[in-house]
Amino acid sequence: MTYVFDLDGTLCITKGREYRDAKPLMHRIATVNALYDAGHRIMIDSARGSLTKQDWAAVTEAQLSLWGVKYHACRVGVKFYGDVYVDDNAVSLSEFFDAD
Repeated sequence: MTYVFDLDGTLCITKGREYRDAKPLMHRIATVNALYDAGHRIMIDSARGSLTKQDWAAVTEAQLSLWGVKYHACRVGVKFYGDVYVDDNAVSLSEFFDAD
């Protein structure tokens, strides 16, 4: 199964567009890594830079590496196709992740 995870507000806390200062939500990242380890395809989606046209790909990939996120692909500004989307603007995150 392919899981597409939003980044800001889902796997990290970001204030406004202060992406460099984003704080990881490690318990949620652990859930993503468990899905990866179980053989699922993990895609990371972010709208970073979609309004400003600034390229945040390198910063985003460095953060994912630093935070230990296991994933197959990351896209900034463009949405992936997936079977399951996990996004702070979609369904209640508490329905997917253990209680925060």
